[in-house]
Amino acid sequence: MKIAVIRISGQVGLRKAVVETLHRLRIRRKYACVVFEDSDKNTFDMVESVRDFVSYGEINDETFKKLNEARGKEGKKFFRLHPPRGGIDAKKHFGVQKGVLGKNTEMDKLLGRML
Repeated sequence: MKIAVIRISGQVGLRKAVVETLHRLRIRRKYACVVFEDSDKNTFDMVESVRDFVSYGEINDETFKKLNEARGKEGKKFFRLHPPRGGIDAKKHFGVQKGVLGKNTEMDKLLGRML
């Protein structure tokens, strides 16, 4: 199981603890992506704590292969992406998932638009 985490929001106005968690996850810039394979509970807890600033979800092997071919460097699991073609709706509305922030069930589609 591969989990992709994409940073959606920038750094302006974020609390220090949130910025520190994002740096520990190695997603320091907007539209940076990190792929975790078989992540442990600590990593998943860190992702959950910054869910209002990132989009995360499971990706299949085909999407990971495309991502690695288009953006991979030296076999690392870190990728810089384009902003999504067609725009992005990065907002939540009264606690209801409306945008891409948080757990995203359509992560393959989002990554496809960002390659």
